[in-house]
Amino acid sequence: MRLGALLDTPELGLTLLTGESALDREFGRVFQATLQDPTRYLNGGEIVLCGMRWLPGPAEAEEFVGVLAAAGVVALGAGTAEVGGPVPEHLVESCRRVGLPLFEVPLSVSFATVTERVILGLAAERSAPAHDSHRRLVAAVTGGDGLPALVSAGASELGVDCWVLSATGRLIAGTGSPPSDARRAALARRFLRAERLPLTVPGDDGPVTLLAAASRSGHRVASWFLVASGDIGRWAVSRRELALELAPLIGLERSRVDEAKRIENRAAEPLLRLALSDDASPASLSARLAALDFPPSAHVVTLSAAVDGGGPGLTQVLVEELLASAPAPTLVATIDGETFGLFPAHDRLGRLAETLRESVRAVEPALGSARLSVGLSRAPDAAGLRSGLQEARHARTLAALSPGRAAVLAGDEVASHLLLLAAVPDDLRRSFGEKVLGPVLAYDAAHGSELLPTLKAFLEHSGSWTQTSGALHLHVNTLRYRISRISELTGRDLGRFADRVDLYLAGCFTQDWGWS
Repeated sequence: MRLGALLDTPELGLTLLTGESALDREFGRVFQATLQDPTRYLNGGEIVLCGMRWLPGPAEAEEFVGVLAAAGVVALGAGTAEVGGPVPEHLVESCRRVGLPLFEVPLSVSFATVTERVILGLAAERSAPAHDSHRRLVAAVTGGDGLPALVSAGASELGVDCWVLSATGRLIAGTGSPPSDARRAALARRFLRAERLPLTVPGDDGPVTLLAAASRSGHRVASWFLVASGDIGRWAVSRRELALELAPLIGLERSRVDEAKRIENRAAEPLLRLALSDDASPASLSARLAALDFPPSAHVVTLSAAVDGGGPGLTQVLVEELLASAPAPTLVATIDGETFGLFPAHDRLGRLAETLRESVRAVEPALGSARLSVGLSRAPDAAGLRSGLQEARHARTLAALSPGRAAVLAGDEVASHLLLLAAVPDDLRRSFGEKVLGPVLAYDAAHGSELLPTLKAFLEHSGSWTQTSGALHLHVNTLRYRISRISELTGRDLGRFADRVDLYLAGCFTQDWGWS
């Protein structure tokens, strides 16, 4: 499809900002980018659409445009809906310098609408032998019956069963008998780890082929993918092209689902900001929850999540996927860099946490160097919503201390004092721990002594001389000498409860006592 043909589409209202000499360039697909470097998902010859919120200044724009130009992108479409203003001049200048055409997508037109027009235009240009099949697939999209109708039409045209799965292995739509839970999980792992797609995967019931369908963030952990029975590499060219056409049409349906979810989540941010503030009254929170169809008698599960090292927007779309099977309604919003979720509780919190862990384990291999931490809590009513959110974020802080690239922790799985400690800023914890235990650590390092392990054992046994000496296999007089030395170094009397608390907290802050 020609770039000029897309720009001339009246109902889109696209405005070319630079690149007048490149209108005859042809492209074969459209890609929605929310990563600073999306090159691993680009093959060259694409139209790239992106919002402006995560390109705040000239440096970010220059880097992003350079990456796109080097990848062979045909043109960049800039959407202004997130910032409510025109495309900044520094982005225009960056595109002009590298010869990358840039056009503005108006506020009234969504990326999903542009994507739909591109897909329909590409389908219309298909050669005659497959024209009827392509026309029927396009009719399934435009008929408004949603993803199940499209997958059914695609399976019928291809003559094989097809399924759409999420990166967690969740079945979204399909025909025939779906793969087992174990098979879906295995296919999701292969999809997440695949260097290139399509990918043919053998199985006891014959091979299947995995095709990338849609991703909101440009990251596979937030993607859907198409599973087609058979090895499409052995199919006739026209049939293989039809399968390759079905995948982006599924992406179009994903865009519509995402748009509906985005509209649904509009109410989440003001509700969460109110709940996190000091100004919220139980009555106002109850009214807002009722207006969002939360059952009046149900508890509310609160969730806090963060991805350290992930791309912009990844945490929210990942949380939305993790909560896709949760009871409706589910609300997700990102506030000041932290993503929160709310949904009604119809099960024990521990069981909900385990269900989330299964989904998190499925996507963990694809996180790369990023780390996902999730905390859960439960509010019995609107009055407890603020404390539930605070407990969830403290549980998330503790989850971030766990080994591995992903962890889920529920508030009722953690001792209450640890949740309290998680609310203390990192630098304050570190400073307090070093101030209290620094002399003991220095003494052990200089003399090869074991004062710190002795202190830990003494505190664990509630200051019992007999139990501690037995656990350490020390004579009680040796133990008394060591405890006396610790008191001299720290200025704390271990016979006093308050001083023992200080020493225990310092151990938690510097030695991870009680955190595991």
